[in-house]
Amino acid sequence: MPDWEVLYQQGDTGWDRGDVSPALFTWLDQGAFDGVNTVLIPGCGRGYEVLELAKRGLNVTALDLAPSAIAHLNQALASSGAQANTICMNMFEYAAEQAFDVVYEQTCLCAIEPSQRQAYADKVHGWLKPQGKLLLNMMQTGEVGGPPFHCDWMDIKQLFPDDKWLWQPSPPFVTGRNRQSPRFELGFVLQRQ
Repeated sequence: MPDWEVLYQQGDTGWDRGDVSPALFTWLDQGAFDGVNTVLIPGCGRGYEVLELAKRGLNVTALDLAPSAIAHLNQALASSGAQANTICMNMFEYAAEQAFDVVYEQTCLCAIEPSQRQAYADKVHGWLKPQGKLLLNMMQTGEVGGPPFHCDWMDIKQLFPDDKWLWQPSPPFVTGRNRQSPRFELGFVLQRQ
């Protein structure tokens, strides 16, 4: 796995859009955050989505293991006057004191080794309240290797099985990366059973 902190310090952050993902605005428009108070964003990076949700009054907890990413987020929060709980640690070591209404998964899944995916799915399930929502962005690279690692639909469906998760009945929405990249993300809403 890459040393994410080194990549931040070197400015080698090709995954960073530099702004809020359009997926977040799609979910806001669709009402995915209606009635929501607490949100967890694992692997938040520089936290554009954290800042946006915090400005909207949500109680956001942001996790990332790169100190530079968390420092950037803390500076952005201080400049905006918004507040969020920022934690610099490995998400696999994070034990929430209280369960969350929503886990916003902005392609964190594609950044970890595929061998870690089951442990991640178990953590996400444990972080959520019953009937809590997982807003899941599945990276589609069409390539072998990574990161980012391709999130094949059938693999992810097995990772988040029907006995633990209720998948949205509607088709996913597509979020493009940029005009130069063939990569895109598929957005799904899952509800913890």
